[in-house]
Parts: sequence; C-alpha cells; structure tokens
Amino acid sequence: MSVLTTINQRKHFGGTQTRLEHASAVLGCTMRFSVFLPPQASNGQRVPVLYWLTGLTGTDENFSTKSGAQRVAAQLGLALVIPDTSPRGEHVPNDEAYDLGQGAGFYLNATQAPWQKNFQMFDYITCELPSLIEQNFPVNDKRAISGHSMGGHGALMIASKLPQRFVSVSAFAPIANPMRCPWGQKAFSAYLGDDQQDWKAYDTVELLKAHGLSLPMLVDTGTADEFLEKQLNTDALIAVAVKLPNARVRYQDGYEHSYYFVSTFMEEHLRFHATYLLA
Repeated sequence: MSVLTTINQRKHFGGTQTRLEHASAVLGCTMRFSVFLPPQASNGQRVPVLYWLTGLTGTDENFSTKSGAQRVAAQLGLALVIPDTSPRGEHVPNDEAYDLGQGAGFYLNATQAPWQKNFQMFDYITCELPSLIEQNFPVNDKRAISGHSMGGHGALMIASKLPQRFVSVSAFAPIANPMRCPWGQKAFSAYLGDDQQDWKAYDTVELLKAHGLSLPMLVDTGTADEFLEKQLNTDALIAVAVKLPNARVRYQDGYEHSYYFVSTFMEEHLRFHATYLLA
C-alpha cells in the first residue's frame, strides 16, 4: 500500500481540508491530491465520497480554494476527493502547450510513446486513488463523480464506462465530444494514436450513443462560455441525453467558463449528488 504524506491540513467548516502526496505505482511519479472530510467523519461515521476532476492546467487546489463546496459538503456529510489533472515530475513527458502533457491528462490511459509509461490517468482515478481513499479515510462504499471542462469530460466518460462504481454523475462545461473538437483531437491523437476507433472509448457522446446510461446525470454549461462553440459540443451531448432516463443537460444564461460559474451552481450539484449518496 502506498504511504500517504500530509502536506498541510486545515480545519474548515468543522471538518478538515487536507493536501497529501504519495508515490503512484500506476503513474510512476509522486502524485498530490486533496481530501475534505466533513465533521460527521470525526464522529465515527463513514461518509460517502464525491470525486471531483479538474480542468486543463489545473491542480487539486483549484477546486479546494475556489469552488466553495466545503460549506455544503460539511452540512450534508460528504467527503470530497480532488486529484491532480495528470502525472507530474521532471522525468514525466511534457509539451510546451497548455493542452497536452502535464496538467492535461484527459483522464485516459495513453497507449503511445512517450506518454504511455506515465499517463494512465483512467486507472489512477478508477483504481489506485479510490483504493487509497477507502483504506485510509472513514468513507463508505457510495461514490459520485463530477468535474469541470476537461474534468467534466473525465467525470462523464468514467461514469459512462463504469456506471456500477457510482450512484450519480455531474459536470460543469464538459468537453462532451472530444473527438469533434481541437482540444480532444490533439490530445487523443498524441495519447492514443491516429485510429479514431480507439478514441471512441474515451468520448462521452460516443459512449452514450453506444451504451446509454441509467445513472442520474446533471450537466450545466454557460451560454457565454468562450469555449462553447469550438470545444464543448454541448448540443451533441443534449442530442444523446434526451434519450437517457435520468439525464438533465442545461444551459445557464450569461455564465462563462470560470469558477465564478462553477461556484454559482456548486450547491445545487452537491445536493443533487446527496440525494443518491445519502439514500
């Protein structure tokens, strides 16, 4: 079992906000992540977990410091687990552009050189990290997943591939159809190669077309999002979501892509997840 090292810990809304690091066997590097434990967890209660996936260029600290999620999570009794967006380190491959390499893992398992040795984020998020959390923290076996932008892509894609692992999924401004946008085409080509059949395994719209999804799903995207037209493909997600039994995809008038948008609707998303996590 990987040894966890605490970087810092702070009391927050009666609970604890902790930043940790560990040697990841899956990613071959030192990884950092953050955990918020609500006050209920200090009273011998095992609490459910919401996993949050951050967007391009972000780290675990974006959500921890900007979302405002801890206040509501403390009230509801939810743990929050916030991983980094990619492997990190001097020996880890990188790219000069912000949308490839470190900070841009796209939550997939790379198959192409030089990325495949370290960029196994799908396995990290779905296997290694949950195992660490469940072995080291007072959590139960109920999980939900959410994320923003690239992290929204990750949350929807992972829930679509592994619906049995989660009770609900949500996203803010997700890159919903990465095969059809510049960010996704660049990343998928580098990480997965040129065969677009391989890309479909990590594309939410394609996964939902092929397999559907019965999990409760909530997605919000702002109408003033600067990436809406070229990168997010929200309309393609809506076209498949209308055929799903428990999916809501909404436009929010006048909101853009930042954490001002995320924090505005964070409480509603947390209460959405709590309906299923606390059932």
